[in-house]
Amino acid sequence: MSITAIALIGLVAWSLALTLVLVIARFSAVFKGEGEINKFRPDGTDLNPLGARITRAHANSLEYIALPVGLMLLAIASGNVAITDGLAMVFLGSRIAQSVVHTLSTSKLMVLTRATLFTVQIVIMIIWACDLYAIT
Repeated sequence: MSITAIALIGLVAWSLALTLVLVIARFSAVFKGEGEINKFRPDGTDLNPLGARITRAHANSLEYIALPVGLMLLAIASGNVAITDGLAMVFLGSRIAQSVVHTLSTSKLMVLTRATLFTVQIVIMIIWACDLYAIT
């Protein structure tokens, strides 16, 4: 299995992990009497601050998963994982770190850190897209 395929599985597994954490946060709120099971707001504003940050980190992960997945699948399907393998784990690590930072705090330093990690991902995807396009 290529490094790209492992990172692809990691991206999906990370989104699943965030989903599980969000489900736990929501059920915790229900069991504590802080919310009703059928009245959750999709933006998490009905949860405590940590729950709201978890909700946003989860949504952010799902909002951007299609872009790297598409590029990674193209590399795998076309037999060009050499293009994506070198930065695949950097991409996965920055995605996970971004979500963790997103969940921890909304301080200016953490938002700047999160933006930096997101920028790393964008730059990697631009590199991949250009390199994959160049071989067609």
